[in-house]
Amino acid sequence: MKQILMVGAGSVGGFFGAHLAKANLSVSFLLRPKTLAAVKQNGLTIRSANGSFTVHPPAASDPRDLPKPDLIILSVKAYDLDEVLTQNRAGPDRSDRHLDPAEWSRYRRSHPGAFQRDCVVGGIAYIYTKIAAPGVIDHYKKGAVAIGELMGHQSPRLLAIADLFKQAGILCQLADDIRRSKWEKMCWNCVFNPLTVMIDDKVAKALDHPEMLRVIHQIVGEVVAVAATVKVPLAADMAEKVVRWTQRDTGYPYLDV
Repeated sequence: MKQILMVGAGSVGGFFGAHLAKANLSVSFLLRPKTLAAVKQNGLTIRSANGSFTVHPPAASDPRDLPKPDLIILSVKAYDLDEVLTQNRAGPDRSDRHLDPAEWSRYRRSHPGAFQRDCVVGGIAYIYTKIAAPGVIDHYKKGAVAIGELMGHQSPRLLAIADLFKQAGILCQLADDIRRSKWEKMCWNCVFNPLTVMIDDKVAKALDHPEMLRVIHQIVGEVVAVAATVKVPLAADMAEKVVRWTQRDTGYPYLDV
């Protein structure tokens, strides 16, 4: 995989893409006009306690202006997915591989023939970052990914993608069941995204409120029930796992580092 295309340079895609570029890998960025202008003028900057740096990767708002990719990493919100997948649709002469956001299957159902199942590798990001300004990402904690084939096997391309992340100093775990891993992360997000807003404080502080434990169990129970309807069984002690992940200060599974 010689050419990598990062679609998006938000707080997540910008962080991982910048690290790939810093490792001297052939990475280009497909960006919205505002971000594109900032990156072209000032580069893409990561500000982190682990070390700040700026890269100046090739970037454009039209994929035809960038090198043909061997790997496309999608790092956009679900509501932008239709547009970017249409923009990057693989034709019959393409062999592009995609690291997907959760909504890829919905797109495939609505656009039959656009992508085949074997073109997609599942991916999950575990990170705490935010956009300080277009082209400037503030990094606070973590910075790892988990990837997995949708059928659960360890393919040569999966190992090749993992190696790319490792070359960039990014912790990359291989998931045996990427769908389950996505739903496990969903359990955590569904709990702490709203609770931190309600208490107007950090994640760890939510556990300082004993009454929140019952709420956590109720929320996780609902997510587990929804996951079961799409045939993704989660552990019976899923709520306790969510609490343990937070108590050990990682916030997510896989990150025993």
